[in-house]
This record gives sequence, C-alpha cells and structure tokens, in this order.
Amino acid sequence: MLADRLAGAGDVPLLVIRVPALERTAWRDGRRAARAIERRVTAAFTTAVARVLRADDLIAHDRGTDAFLAALVTPMRDGQRGLAPVDVRSALGRIAATVEGLTQLDVDAGWTRYDAGEGGIAPAVDRALARGAQERERYAFFSAVGHELRTPLSSIRGYLETLLTDEGDPATRRRFVGIAYNESLRLTRLLEGMFEISLLDLSPTYAPAAHAGLAGVLAAVADACTARARARGVTLRFPDRAAVAAAIDADRLTLVLINLVDNAIKHGRAGGTVTVACEPAPARAVTIVVDDDGPGVAAAERERIFALGERGPTGADGSGIGLALVRMIVERAGGRVDADRAPQGGARFTVVLPRSDFPAPASKPRTGGQAL
Repeated sequence: MLADRLAGAGDVPLLVIRVPALERTAWRDGRRAARAIERRVTAAFTTAVARVLRADDLIAHDRGTDAFLAALVTPMRDGQRGLAPVDVRSALGRIAATVEGLTQLDVDAGWTRYDAGEGGIAPAVDRALARGAQERERYAFFSAVGHELRTPLSSIRGYLETLLTDEGDPATRRRFVGIAYNESLRLTRLLEGMFEISLLDLSPTYAPAAHAGLAGVLAAVADACTARARARGVTLRFPDRAAVAAAIDADRLTLVLINLVDNAIKHGRAGGTVTVACEPAPARAVTIVVDDDGPGVAAAERERIFALGERGPTGADGSGIGLALVRMIVERAGGRVDADRAPQGGARFTVVLPRSDFPAPASKPRTGGQAL
C-alpha cells in the first residue's frame, strides 16, 4: 500500500487524478463496463507519469476506485525533497492533460502535502481534490474578471481611437466622448461589484428593490456593441420602446445583455441581423429575447454552452466565460436564461427576470426601430 511505502518519508507532495466517469459508468452500465474504462485510464496514467515523474517517485491505484495517486519522493540534486508548488502544479497539470488526451475523459486533479502522521491516505486524497477544486474556481473567477473587464475597455479604446484618427463633426465627437465616459463609469462599477458575482459566492436571492429600466439598459448595450457589429457588417435591431423594468441591478443586466448581444454578433452570420425584443411576461416577469440568423446552437449543445470553459461551435474567439456568467447573474436575480432556435434559424437566448415594482420611465423612440 502507498501509505506503508510512505511511512517515515516525511512531508511529500501527493498528486491525485480522479476520473468521475468510472463511478458514473459503474452505476449506469455495470462493473464490467467500468473495469474497461479503468484499464484505459490506468494505461494512460502509467504513460503520463512515465513522461513527467522521476524514476523513484511512487504511484498507486486501488482497483475499483476512481483515484490515481503519485507521491513525489525523489530527492532533488541538492538533497532536498521538497519541490516548489509551481513545479508540483506543473507536473500535475501535465499528467492530467495527458490522461485526458489519451482517454478523452474529464478528470479532476489536485495535490496536497502528505505526512504519514496526519491521518492516512484517504483524508489526503480528499484534501487534494478539494484544493484542486478551489484552485479551478479561483482561476475561473479571475478569468471571468478579465473577460468582463475587457468589454468596456475595448469599447473605450475603440471610441478613443476613432476620436484620435477621425476629425468628425462636433456632435459625433461629443457623443463618442460621452459613450467612453459612461463606459469608464461602468468599468468602475464592475470593479467595485465584481466580488458580488464571484463564482465562489453564489446566491439564489435577489433584492426586490433593485430596478433596471430596459430603455436605459438597451441604450447602453447598443453603444457598447455597435463597433463590433459594424466590424462584422451585422445590423442590430432594438425595440422602439421598452417601458418596462426588471428587478435586477442595472449594471448587472447591462452586463448580461452585452454578453448575449456580443455572443450573437460573434457566432451569428457575418452581414446578418441581431434582434433584441423585450416585453412584460405573465406572473410579474419580464422577458428579453436576443435572436440572430446564424447557424444556431444544436439542441444537444444548448445546456452545455452555459458551462464554464465551453464555447460555441462556430470557432469564433471567446473564453467560454460569458454565458456561464450570464446564467449565474440571471439565476442570482431570481430569473432564468435558456437557449433555443430563433425563428430566423439562428440562436435565440431568452432571459426571464422578475418585474420591478417601481415604474419604468418610457423610452424615447429610436429612429428606424434602432437598426445599427
């Protein structure tokens, strides 16, 4: 047993690779099917550690379990056993990537420091996997922060570059400065409130007093997304009037809709049309719909695309963060968001949110149905 071999070894890094498919397969298809997968994973793990670890490092796997272990016990050249955390994470990442690549199965990975006097292998495995989950959540959170800050920063940069390179008329220049200023304010609010939407602090509740008038939100979304739409030759269509309000913070709703409209622009048809519609819905709710006329999302993919790290099938650039954040924010506000097929054949994203108890000011009509 690994515990016996590590007795007296002192403090050593313990790497853990877990393959959830083993347990799922055993429950669904029986032990024989699970054993076939276990043999594949064992072979992949053996190959991975042979590429990454040193000759005297220890590996272990108990048959019938979903965890594969490696203890880094080989002393360094200077006689010191301890590896730096960055080196341990690098080794773990390479092993996990190799196992995933060879088996085409998802793995959970983590590491901890093992000491024989601290409770045995099983608690150490649990600690390693919990630590790995926390590190993945932390990475996802900071990736989300970067992704969401890029949107207003790109908008500000685009309008400022236009001002620097194009004389323009005074009214247009004034409008561009105003948009850049408003985006800078939104950027500030995002920074101040980012931990409210942290992936480490989810909450299903919403504040009934929160108020987001759709007219103002849609105007901000149009300003933020127009430059990207023009770059792809996409026409943006917004409702003439949106005299309704949702019970959600206005910045959060702006963030949600910018992500959805930006997603439609990127994954929809070049030269196509993205349409936004909103209306009161039954049971004191507000429905907001974003349609495009691109290739759409296959029925089997419509739930998966809301998962962290997942991207649409079109190959457009993206981090796989935006739609995950959209769902998180909407559900935290007591609503829901779904993907479906648009009447034009593309993708449809429907956001349903609680309606605000406060009256929403009527929006000013936009010329030509706000086709941008």
